[in-house]
Amino acid sequence: MKLYIKEKVFSWTDKFTIKDEYGEDRYTAQGELISIGKKLHVYDRFGEEVITIRQKVVSLLPRYDIIIRGREFGRLVKKITLLRHKYALEGVGWEIEGNFYGLNFTATQQGRHIFSIAKEWISWGDSYAIDIPDPSLELQALAVVLAIDCANEAGEKASIGVDIADIFD
Repeated sequence: MKLYIKEKVFSWTDKFTIKDEYGEDRYTAQGELISIGKKLHVYDRFGEEVITIRQKVVSLLPRYDIIIRGREFGRLVKKITLLRHKYALEGVGWEIEGNFYGLNFTATQQGRHIFSIAKEWISWGDSYAIDIPDPSLELQALAVVLAIDCANEAGEKASIGVDIADIFD
């Protein structure tokens, strides 16, 4: 199964539409305008909140708690590496490794492929394609992808001093 995310440009809050491989709207995501640390909520096509992502603000490296259908799923933690982007999903045992530019990622668990992410090079706003071989892991994979996007965005803002919440990271 595949999902596609297109971030809206020039929005006061993060807004994403997540489409399936047939071009149908499957989920919508919206960040909170005012919050300490990043918070993102994902809703299914019936308006039910299915994913919540919360940044752990007091942390040396980016950390995001992932809640799926009201239950804690895991915590995405950025790892220190030299040439690649790398994350771990604590509590689940997933390892997520990206390329040098942080545009493509692969998630594995004890060598088993969970999902892959490809970021489009030329697009208006950030666009991602997520390939999920096991459809039962759809929400989990989507949540991790959105948490990675939050972490990457927070890192970019911190490097130019834009987001006050990133001061505590």
